[in-house]
Amino acid sequence: MRALILTLTLIASLLPVQAHDLLPGKESGPMLLRGATLHTVSQGVLPEGDLLIVDGRIQAIGTALTVPQDTRVIDLPGHHIYPALIALDSQLGLREIGMVRSTVDSYEVTDHNPQLRASVAYNPDSEVIPTVRRNGIGYAQLVPEGDLIAGRSALVALDGWNLRDTLVQQDTGMHLYWPRAVLPQGDIDARADTAKARQERLKAVADTFEAAYRYHLAQNGDRPVDTRWEAMRPLFEGAITLYIHADDARQIDQALDLVEQYGFKAAVVGGYDAIRVAERLNALEVPVVYTHANGLPRRVDEPYDYAFSLPALMHDSGITLALAWTGSWDSRNLAFAAGQAVAYGLPAEVALAAITQVPAQLLGAQDLGTLAAGQRASLVITQGDLLDMGQGNVVGLYLDGRPVDLDNRHERLYQKYRQR
Repeated sequence: MRALILTLTLIASLLPVQAHDLLPGKESGPMLLRGATLHTVSQGVLPEGDLLIVDGRIQAIGTALTVPQDTRVIDLPGHHIYPALIALDSQLGLREIGMVRSTVDSYEVTDHNPQLRASVAYNPDSEVIPTVRRNGIGYAQLVPEGDLIAGRSALVALDGWNLRDTLVQQDTGMHLYWPRAVLPQGDIDARADTAKARQERLKAVADTFEAAYRYHLAQNGDRPVDTRWEAMRPLFEGAITLYIHADDARQIDQALDLVEQYGFKAAVVGGYDAIRVAERLNALEVPVVYTHANGLPRRVDEPYDYAFSLPALMHDSGITLALAWTGSWDSRNLAFAAGQAVAYGLPAEVALAAITQVPAQLLGAQDLGTLAAGQRASLVITQGDLLDMGQGNVVGLYLDGRPVDLDNRHERLYQKYRQR
């Protein structure tokens, strides 16, 4: 009985930090946002522009727009409007407190889990989500963590009552964590596998995909269904993307062998050494989701700011680039990672596209990531440059035309302790 009471007490103590009490936004009819600087992404910057929202979509964008009756007008001189940001490679709603195992559901045991969907574990009431929305992030790609084939990701909106309300697109891709390379002397990363263990894991990857491919070819007739291989069939049909988590040039090069062998639609996540294999990435039209814009150098002979400059170098080499900040609560720094890349040479318009338009395209959400007629009315209103930590103060967030409550636990604690 004493153990039961202790368990119930622990569960009760965790509940307040697992569920926020903010109500999802409600659509409030036609709305005109007037006089702001519009960062359309697809059509440049429109100073002192107007944006008309009807039925959750952008109906028109420009100046001196004709508006329906009963349209609510919000004057925003001196403000900026951006598309809502999209957090790639995220565990939002899957991981609450990293040190409390019962609040983490982003990782599954065994090396081959293609049948798993990360969205099944998503908690839309996570206390972390409002803190991330406060920095302009409206959508997240829920990515499973694991070894080798970890499962399938999904795209969700960060406002809603449940998964059905928030799910934008299921099965946005399959996630493969490539075996780590054996690193040369002088490399900082000490987590690499031994040569023998790595060869065994590479063989396991090759055997798994060969078995899945043979299953795919055999499914034209009456065959027993294997849920693992069935989940991989969309890869061979080109219906979903294979996201390959890899940083070392040898990892990426070997992974591209697999992409070339089966003709997969693919993307590299991490991509620290992508610049070293840029020619092959471009030839196979494989984009890179770079996750180290605020990272440290991996090798002792690299400059301290080498990771900061890589986005600009990748862009100059022709690589299609998206930016991400892997994690849960820390993905709130996504816009600032893009700003860091701008400070080290990446054009500002490319950096903005790398956290809006390019992620939307990668995930197959063609009606997100830009400000244009017909797009979802998912946007961020700021008092300054969104990519600048010093002035990018977010004052409004709309998802599908619905205003999102920007209150959050961080803000409440700040207001509390500033009174001390």
